Amino acid sequence: MARLFGTDGVRGLANSDLTAELAVDLAVAAAHVLGDAGQFVSTERPRPLAVVGRDTRASGEFLEHAVVAGLASAGVDVLILGVVPTPAVAHLTTATAADLGVMLSASHNPMPDNGIKFFASGGHKLADELEAAIEDHLEEYWERPIGDAVGRVYLGDDKVAGYVDHLIAAAPNPLSNLTVVVDCANGAASDVAPNVYRRLGARVVAIHSTPDGYNINDGCGSTHMSDLQHAVVEHGADLGIAHDGDADRCLAVDAQGSIVDGDQMMAVLALAMRDAGNLSNNTVVSTVMANLGFNLAMADAGIDVVSTAVGDRYVLEEMRSNGYNLGGEQSGHVVLSDFATTGDGLLTAIMVMARMAATGKTLADLASVMTSLPQVLINVSGVDKNALDSDEVVAAAVADESEKLAGGGRVLLRKSGTEPLVRVMVEAPTSDLAESSAQRLASVVKEQLTLG
Repeated sequence: MARLFGTDGVRGLANSDLTAELAVDLAVAAAHVLGDAGQFVSTERPRPLAVVGRDTRASGEFLEHAVVAGLASAGVDVLILGVVPTPAVAHLTTATAADLGVMLSASHNPMPDNGIKFFASGGHKLADELEAAIEDHLEEYWERPIGDAVGRVYLGDDKVAGYVDHLIAAAPNPLSNLTVVVDCANGAASDVAPNVYRRLGARVVAIHSTPDGYNINDGCGSTHMSDLQHAVVEHGADLGIAHDGDADRCLAVDAQGSIVDGDQMMAVLALAMRDAGNLSNNTVVSTVMANLGFNLAMADAGIDVVSTAVGDRYVLEEMRSNGYNLGGEQSGHVVLSDFATTGDGLLTAIMVMARMAATGKTLADLASVMTSLPQVLINVSGVDKNALDSDEVVAAAVADESEKLAGGGRVLLRKSGTEPLVRVMVEAPTSDLAESSAQRLASVVKEQLTLG
């Protein structure tokens, strides 16, 4: 069987790749791996407990029922949270002392897709070995519980208020005098994000906040920023916040309509935490795809940077292993581990707005701490990605381009984790230099590594 789990759970076209039958099987397997009746979290309960949430996709309705049926049939009690952000599932897995959490979402993907993300007890994403164990348990024989050993199902939507209270308590100061436009992507944050920001004192204009099951991420949210940029300028707002479908990340827009990405927001937060004396080990964790301007800005500020492979799970692993409390990605996945076990777009937005309110500075002023170098990314498809590391011609081309940049930029080639392609990324002092260098490298990769 091909590996089901990708970098963030199991994802695919709903009712084609990701079927109700597969959802049941995954839920049963996860119950056996994460909710073992011999070692579940609370000995005061007769059975393990799971919390289940979903985003606003129509397919989430039947997949939710399938997951709940699988869990309960395997002897797990279930709290159905309804439509909630992914970080709410992570938080409530901890707050309810649940043995596992399940989120049905394909994040920023188009509506026809969906996905299943699992959280272990404590609200942490699964390590590779746990995902492998779940796959190993698929379709195996198991003894089904009967009678009072089957799981019970409860509505747990009242628990979501606890997540909202948690966010409000995390804010270091009110968001008074700020006007924010929030693009909810017609997704899981459509109710909770405007509510939280208003309760913290901001004036809120919500757009794309009327989900109908089909319009999630449709020309809106963190992957389609133009509506938010126009709305910020139109309303004379101080900033805009764009969430994705499950609100585990956000991007921002300053008052002039310019996009502020995850690297810039991490730079703002790193300085805020350093100034408050709570940046653990004076270190921030990013990925190899972080803009070189971020690393340079942190070096100027005397803050150390640790780089990981691409993917928020790798950022999280590094943070947990070494006790760091700030990390994230350019895409807007930011982890503030003093308050959350996973990326939380609402929490990130709150902290950025709190910094604006506390300093009286505009978002543009705060983000100017770093200057982003022009970055060009080319995906070279149809190639033998596994030959990348051993091809001497490609290695020589990389060395040549790196020498031409003379320390004023950088070159990065990496293999896709899921497709037969190589990603060529070049940063340079100018867009023209970055583009020409990336095109030259892409041509070499294509010529040397083309399949067949």
